[in-house]
Amino acid sequence: MSDMTTIARPYAKAAFDFAVEKGELAQWAEMLTFAAEVVQNETMQDILDSGFAADKLTEIFVSVCGEQLDEFGQNLLKVMAENGRLKAIPDVCDEFMFLKSEHEKTIEATVTSAVTLDDNQLIAISEKLEQRLARKVKLNCSVDETLIAGVVIRAGDLVIDNSVRGKLNRLSDTLQS
Repeated sequence: MSDMTTIARPYAKAAFDFAVEKGELAQWAEMLTFAAEVVQNETMQDILDSGFAADKLTEIFVSVCGEQLDEFGQNLLKVMAENGRLKAIPDVCDEFMFLKSEHEKTIEATVTSAVTLDDNQLIAISEKLEQRLARKVKLNCSVDETLIAGVVIRAGDLVIDNSVRGKLNRLSDTLQS
């Protein structure tokens, strides 16, 4: 967890509450994601470290973001600039996305398999995870041939390792005990 998380949480909560009130969760997610990318740019990092006044930083930031930010997004940036918190925008974005997924009762799960899974297998995995987690699941799939066979599923703190490599590692640990 980043040391900026504590700083970012109230800004994310305020943005989230406002977005829910206005019914603009998706738009705010896009704005914050874009702003986070801008902050992570090397040139913008140099500008943020340069010691410009808050109004000048806001002006530069808004000019870079252009039409990607509406007036309320620009207001959030202005408040954050006045408090010297623009570097916390990526953490604000992360916290906002967490609140959004909690609100929408969704979770992203990463499925890593030894071979490409077909649609029926993905549907079965998705349905089982939705039952277990009581949330809508979005799957992100990848292939890792070093697993030998099986799958590894990661959803938040949950890790299900049903790969041959994982089973061999657990067997090795048991034999060494």
